[in-house]
Amino acid sequence: MPGAGPQPERRLLEEFWRLAGEEAPPVGVVHGEGVLPSALDTSGLALGAVAATASAAAGLAEARGGARPVGRVDGRAVRAAFRSDQLFRLDGRPVEGFAPLSGFWPASDGWVRTHANYPHHRARLLAALDLPDSAGADDLGRALAGGAAAEAEGRVLAAGGLCVAVRSAAGWRAHPQAAAVDALPVVGWHRLAEAPRRRLAVAPVAPLLPASGLKVLDCTRVIAGPVATRSLALLGADVLRVDPPGLPEIGWQHLDTGMGKRSTLLDLGEPADRRRFEALLDEADVLVAGYRPEALAHLGLDPAGLAERRPGLVVATVTAWGPAGPWGGQRGFDSIVQAATGIALAESTDGVTPGRLPAQALDHATGYLLAAAVLRAVTLQLRDGGSFHVEVHLARIAHWLLAQPAGRRGELAGSDGALRERETPSGVLRYPGPAFRVGASPEDWEVVGGRWGADPPAFLRGGPSPGAGVARPAR
Repeated sequence: MPGAGPQPERRLLEEFWRLAGEEAPPVGVVHGEGVLPSALDTSGLALGAVAATASAAAGLAEARGGARPVGRVDGRAVRAAFRSDQLFRLDGRPVEGFAPLSGFWPASDGWVRTHANYPHHRARLLAALDLPDSAGADDLGRALAGGAAAEAEGRVLAAGGLCVAVRSAAGWRAHPQAAAVDALPVVGWHRLAEAPRRRLAVAPVAPLLPASGLKVLDCTRVIAGPVATRSLALLGADVLRVDPPGLPEIGWQHLDTGMGKRSTLLDLGEPADRRRFEALLDEADVLVAGYRPEALAHLGLDPAGLAERRPGLVVATVTAWGPAGPWGGQRGFDSIVQAATGIALAESTDGVTPGRLPAQALDHATGYLLAAAVLRAVTLQLRDGGSFHVEVHLARIAHWLLAQPAGRRGELAGSDGALRERETPSGVLRYPGPAFRVGASPEDWEVVGGRWGADPPAFLRGGPSPGAGVARPAR
């Protein structure tokens, strides 16, 4: 059994800084009890990941020549931020977090977990199970009940869809991908090539913006990657999200994780759009990518090639399963990783029916850790130069969580005091505010509610664009 060790919120923080080669700096944590009550220590995971971002931001502010600010984490704000999909409101209406064909389904010998929120994933799931496009939840349930969980997993994954057998932690350990995940660090930094030292002026202090002056290309989707870039935007980075026009996005999901950023559409298969993207690369300081490694390589966006093209670039990548092993590069989402690795059964209330964490905590924690890793890489560049690849993987964070002392179940506290309400071009948004502060860092994002794909493919000139309204506490 893992030892008691430090306070739960410091376990992940200390692991992050151990991997960075330094002692963990002090971070103030308040209201840290029962943040996300569950059988596993989801509270410690959430607090530690956010504390890593806060401390790395403080370190960058100091490395830029300013005084070292104090990082502060409020558990109430962390609870709200990690549950943003549950708390988000658009014009007063809640949103549907999962599509009808996304969920747990009984198989003949256990359970499976599917994910079909996107139309292309839904189509692949149905095709793999020989179901028509008109099939509904009852049809899917009957098809899955008639076969073994592993059989359904194999058929759907081979078709490019998302379906895994629900495993216990011991069952997952018998899968060869578990060993490949264990070989990964919780957060990885790799120096790709030599490059001149980065130069950044002292960060603005009113508000404090440790990441100001950094241009970030955001090539991520769903939650983990967008949470990372949303955090960098809060800290002053100029973040431009780039999506292919033919790959649909879920509107509310973009609003939930798009704070502080702008969004543009480029088809990298079209010569003109490819030239625009390469012009952006020539300016970028950071590229954050959430696509599978083989997809990035196909587009010429592998970390080594990018560092050769753009010396001094920080390439940050996030995957579900890591780059190696039989599932290396396989598609995956938080819910799928929870089901496959044993988390869903660990959270079961009856030992049979799968449960879930009180939030998509693997996604959110991975996002904050990726943001922290980028901030740390930039800090290293100020001192030593170089091009860096930083990486975080959902399954590795799942392994970390499963290895910790047990959490404590309980009632989930409310989050009204941590919510904002704001009139935006997309409607009235009700959403959680930032999960952390660093000195006098902003209490909210300057821009909220930007429309997907509505911005030109260019970094800002002369400062950020006007905000979409004044934030106020939610009613």
